[in-house]
Amino acid sequence: MSDLRVNARLTIPEREITLSAVRSSGPGGQNVNKVNSKVTLRWSPANCESLSGPWRDRFVTRFANRINREGELVLHSDKYRDQPRNMADVRQKLVEMLLECQAPPKSRKPTRPTLGSKRRKRDAKEKQSQKKQARRTDFRRDG
Repeated sequence: MSDLRVNARLTIPEREITLSAVRSSGPGGQNVNKVNSKVTLRWSPANCESLSGPWRDRFVTRFANRINREGELVLHSDKYRDQPRNMADVRQKLVEMLLECQAPPKSRKPTRPTLGSKRRKRDAKEKQSQKKQARRTDFRRDG
């Protein structure tokens, strides 16, 4: 296993990632009972020196439900029947998760409703009002 290269700015050293293999419950028939093909990756974002503070904060906020009490992110892969492919898959999952949180979210620019949307809203309200007025019975005339 080698260092995990996320992009030009971030490479996670091999020593910060723990990989382990266990028996899988996925496809494989008798092979499942004999081979440790499921791969589990453990990584602690808080202890990662190469991850910048804001990026780390966005990552921890976004994936808080995937981080355990010890502060470790735990990922599993038993998608394939062999261990090397599952190892590559779980490493790729981590890269995708990190890239998802790389850039800060764009701030929303407040916009105003267009003239057309204002007209459509007013016309819809007027149509609804006329519909309800047509249902109304005038009791004052009967009496």
